[in-house]
Amino acid sequence: MLSVKKFPPELFDQIKERYKTFQEKDLKLLENERTMLDWAGKQTYIALSNMMTAAAVIGVDSCPIEGFSFEKVQKVLEEENLLEDGHLAISVMAAFGYRANEPRPKTRKDMKDIVQWIE
Repeated sequence: MLSVKKFPPELFDQIKERYKTFQEKDLKLLENERTMLDWAGKQTYIALSNMMTAAAVIGVDSCPIEGFSFEKVQKVLEEENLLEDGHLAISVMAAFGYRANEPRPKTRKDMKDIVQWIE
């Protein structure tokens, strides 16, 4: 927090306490591993959506991927020393590239069939 985010040293204890409260009381992230994994996955999707939007802006197609073997992918990443000695885990993958063919036209329901406006 001091070297990367450049927080002022005099605020470090307050910030640390706020993070602790957030983790332990607000979201109860430390109750079990699943709670933390679910929250981390949500955080991953925030970054992923920004990556995919940025890719689209420069003409690169992308696709999020959840249907993968967690254990096998985790093992490959461990063997490549990409998980910071077990401190990281995979939650989603994405493919980025250029399309070989134009996709089929998308079909959409009429807006009136899926949105209800409340005044």
